[in-house]
Amino acid sequence: MTDETSSPSQIEKQPKDDLNNRVFFKLFQLGNTLQSKSVSELGITTVQWAVLGALSAADLEEGISFGELAEYLIVSRQNLDGVLKRLERDGHVVRVQNNIDKRSRNVMMTKSGATFWRTKEFQIYDFYRQATDSFSQDDRISLVHFFNKLQPDLLNVKLYKEG
Repeated sequence: MTDETSSPSQIEKQPKDDLNNRVFFKLFQLGNTLQSKSVSELGITTVQWAVLGALSAADLEEGISFGELAEYLIVSRQNLDGVLKRLERDGHVVRVQNNIDKRSRNVMMTKSGATFWRTKEFQIYDFYRQATDSFSQDDRISLVHFFNKLQPDLLNVKLYKEG
């Protein structure tokens, strides 16, 4: 692994990697399948699911800043804002003034949001169980291990840009 970005001439000399293409295409398909099944079976999007799950943490009774939530979920601020607007419309979350930085807003789950989350949580765990039914515990541990290895490498990708 190098710290430098590959130049176009170096990239052209590299053989096509069909296995990596299959890995990333499968990740794309899995993401789309998860999104589709989440909406059809749970009635919420995967980002709504992730936001509510993050906000349900016991140590977030006063909420979490908008920026920290976006960073934690690894979503764009624009995407998170749209999701929060829908969750606010449904009465599941509110944005409140941050106690430390009065210019900043914290995102908090409402009481009705917490009730909604508790009903979804049982369904989500059943969703997980069914989705990983053919996986042993060791398989699931390995899968998490490999995802944990892939994520930092993916975050470090820097492609050559002309100009």
